Amino acid sequence: MNSDPFVMLIKVICNLYLFIVLLRLVLQLTRADFYNPISQGIVKATSPLVLPLRKVIPAIGRLDTASLVLAFLVQFVTVFLVVSIKGVSAPPSIYVIYTVAGTLYHLLDLYFWAMLISVILSWVAPGANHPGAMLVGQITSPLYRACQRVIPTLGGLDLSPIFIFLAISFLKQVLAPYSL
Repeated sequence: MNSDPFVMLIKVICNLYLFIVLLRLVLQLTRADFYNPISQGIVKATSPLVLPLRKVIPAIGRLDTASLVLAFLVQFVTVFLVVSIKGVSAPPSIYVIYTVAGTLYHLLDLYFWAMLISVILSWVAPGANHPGAMLVGQITSPLYRACQRVIPTLGGLDLSPIFIFLAISFLKQVLAPYSL
């Protein structure tokens, strides 16, 4: 096994922060409840880096480009640190490919887990009033609605999660070789 524990530690810390930044981006895109305590925690965790970027990078419509740029920066730092620690020299194009593909991979991973939580909650606690359950519902509902326009429900049985899981899994397989 050729695994460096220091590389693993860097990847875990950077990917955790990337997850939080991507969650902020998704919460803003889906117009999730800003006053939810979990949303407030995410905003507080990311504001020290997002607010200075926001002064330089304006938003484009509903897309918070400062959060998107921060997500790319966090992934770039992850790629740069891992490549540097492993002692490999790589051309700049490799950094760009791994940064963009890795960010998309982690965004798909975020949606995968949100969908999984949403499906489990629909079985265990449908209509739950917990702040976490409400955020998961707000994140996944646009995806469900988009899929339900193409695939209608069958007598109360919603098949859209299955097709969304298949699409996410396929895209993650395509991006997997380029993610850390």
